[in-house]
Amino acid sequence: MNIRPETESDHAAIADVVTEAFGQANEAQLIDRIRHSDRYVPSLSIVVERDGAVVGHILFSYVDLVSEETRRILALAPVAVQPVFQNQGMGGELVEAGLAIADSMEEALVVVLGHPQFYPRFGFEPSVHYAIKSPFPVPENVFMVKPLKHFHSKYRGNVVYPPAFSEA
Repeated sequence: MNIRPETESDHAAIADVVTEAFGQANEAQLIDRIRHSDRYVPSLSIVVERDGAVVGHILFSYVDLVSEETRRILALAPVAVQPVFQNQGMGGELVEAGLAIADSMEEALVVVLGHPQFYPRFGFEPSVHYAIKSPFPVPENVFMVKPLKHFHSKYRGNVVYPPAFSEA
């Protein structure tokens, strides 16, 4: 298993993996829109390879946290592993690798809308514990945050996703 940043030659394979994992192309199209936006972070678009083939992908991109000031934070979305390789720890390896890179980049915070049984093992907690409000009407335990080393209590407010997340 090899985990590394994506390259342009990986884009088609990533789209295939993400489409297979989600059973539709919406998330693959989201990744493409983010790549073509100012919110894309190349070093945080990560693939996992097995026998030289891309079998998983994770993307962290910038969103806004709005209160008295607007601060740039990271959102984790999406993470995908080919169905045949799911439940083998690859998704967790991708999350850990991405969080380590984000920390090394001195990012402060990551938000995720995700499964409350999966993300807490990586230190994610409900965003309401940090006075951070989800832009979506979802249960409190599915919109989570992971404070990184450079987190400070000034990171609070409303999360606002960029247009790439809502375009059809």
